[in-house]
Amino acid sequence: MTVIPATLSDNQRAVLALWYEVNASLSAYHKLVTAFGSARQAWIAKVGAWKQLGIHHSHLKRHEEEQQTLDSIDKIEQALIAGKYQLLFAEQPQFPVQLLQIFDPPPLLFCRGNAERLNQAQIAIVGSRKPTNHAQKTTFDMAQYLAQVGYVITSGLAMGVDKRAHLGALAQTDPDYQGRTIGVMGTGIDIRYPNHHDQLFIQIIEQGGCLISELLPHTQPHKHTFPRRNRLVAGLSLATIVTEATIKSGSLITARLTSEQGKQVFAIPSHIDNSNAEGCHHLIREGATLIYHPEQVLNDVSAQLNYQPNQLKSIKASVKNHTKQLTASKPTSIASQVTISEHLTAVYEQLDWHGQDLDALLVSTELPPPQLIGQLMELELLGAISVQGGRYLRV
Repeated sequence: MTVIPATLSDNQRAVLALWYEVNASLSAYHKLVTAFGSARQAWIAKVGAWKQLGIHHSHLKRHEEEQQTLDSIDKIEQALIAGKYQLLFAEQPQFPVQLLQIFDPPPLLFCRGNAERLNQAQIAIVGSRKPTNHAQKTTFDMAQYLAQVGYVITSGLAMGVDKRAHLGALAQTDPDYQGRTIGVMGTGIDIRYPNHHDQLFIQIIEQGGCLISELLPHTQPHKHTFPRRNRLVAGLSLATIVTEATIKSGSLITARLTSEQGKQVFAIPSHIDNSNAEGCHHLIREGATLIYHPEQVLNDVSAQLNYQPNQLKSIKASVKNHTKQLTASKPTSIASQVTISEHLTAVYEQLDWHGQDLDALLVSTELPPPQLIGQLMELELLGAISVQGGRYLRV
C-alpha cells in the first residue's frame, strides 16, 4: 500500500490554508487561484485584493484571521501524523486522475483506508434510500459481480442502495478481490453519517476499501454537501448504474453529472407501477442504457475504455488485467459455454437476471404448463438457468 506523507510542504499548507479560508468553496477557491496564479500567492494577498474579486464576506473575515487559519492547519497536520486520516493534493501521483478531468476538481481529498483504490477502475452504483427488497438484492448482486471482475464499486454511503452496493463489493472471499469499494462522504472525513453506519465504515477500511471527502474535518451534513458528493461519485467512475430511484432522487443528479462528464449511465427497469423506480424509467426515456445483467455493463464500459484520455492508462491496465483473469477463470456469457437448442430459445429469451416465476412465464410464453416445465428443466440441466426461491433466472 502506498504511503502518503503525513507532513505538509509549504505549498500544501498554502492550498490547505486557502481551502480553509474559503470554507471549501469551489468557486471561491478556483477564482482566487486563477486570479493570483497559485494558492500560495492567493493566500498571502491582502484582503482588499480578495474583496475586489467579489469574494464572500465570510471568506474575507476568515482571511483576516491568520492565526486561526494557522491553528486549524496545525490541528489537521497533527491528525495526519496521528494517522487519523490522510490528505491527498491534486499535485500528488496518488490523487485520482479521473477527478482532474471534471469541470470543478477539488484541490485536495481527505482519505481513510486504502488510497490506491482511487486510481483503480471504478463503477458507481447509486439509488433510493428506501429501496424495495428486490432492488436491494439486485444492487448487492450487481456490486458483487462487478467487484469479482475487478472493478471498484463507488457510492455515497447513504442508506438503502448505496449501503447495499458497498456491502455487495465487500462480500468477497477471495483476498485478491476484497475491499473493492470507495465511499464518498457528504461530510467531513471524521463525521460518521448516517450514525448507524459505523460498522459499514469500519468494514470498508478494514477490508481494504477507502473513504474520501473534499470537505474540511468537522463539516456536518447539509443539503448542499450531498450534490457535491454526487459530483465526486460521478467523476471517479467510468459509468454510473442507477438500480432504483424516485423521480426526485439525488441519484438522478449523479446520473446527470455522469452524462455531462461524457460517461455512460445505466438504469435498471422495474414494474411501471413501482413509484420507487420512476427515476430509472425517466433516465431510460432520456437516453440511459437499460440493463438487466452486469455483463451488459462490462461490455459497454470495456468498449468505452478505448476512448479514454492517456491519463487513465493505469485504469485501462487494471481492467485489462482483470478481464484476462475473468476469461481464464470464469465465463462471462452462457453462450460461450452451452448451445441453446432452437426449441428452447423462445423460453430462454423470456428469462432475465432478476428471475420470473412460473405463472409469469406461462403468460409470456403462452406454452402449456407441461411443455414449459419440460423446457425449463432442459435449460436447467444445460446450466443455462437456475431456480432461486421459485423464480427462474439466467445464470
